[in-house]
Amino acid sequence: MNFQRGKQSDEPEINLVPMIDVLLVILIFLVVTTTYSKFAQLEINLPEAGTEEVDNNAQKPNTIDITVSASGTYTINLTPVKFTSIESLRDALQAVAQDMKDPFIIINADAKAAHQSVITVMEAARLAGHSKITFTTETAPQE
Repeated sequence: MNFQRGKQSDEPEINLVPMIDVLLVILIFLVVTTTYSKFAQLEINLPEAGTEEVDNNAQKPNTIDITVSASGTYTINLTPVKFTSIESLRDALQAVAQDMKDPFIIINADAKAAHQSVITVMEAARLAGHSKITFTTETAPQE
């Protein structure tokens, strides 16, 4: 029974604003709680070294030999070096290389030396302005 004869009924409409609000809240929740995969791997190509006989007795005049022992002690051209900071190691490198023009730094590190010990030498060489750095290696004895 329709008691309101002269009144026209309004068309039912759907209010979209609350639905959009709910969808935005769900979207924000999904973005905040989603974990993104970060790959912690680096693809690197390591250099290859060949074997070459080197005359160890012939010291190049423009080289500085730095030895890092397993205990973390340093020697520069077979002279023990005591230092308290990277800057003091830099000063020792500068003192040895004072008359050399662009010296070649050769790092001899023990296999059990801490990685930080080698990085310290490299950083001191960089601070001293030396850019030519190389490492010595030992080949495994063939049976």
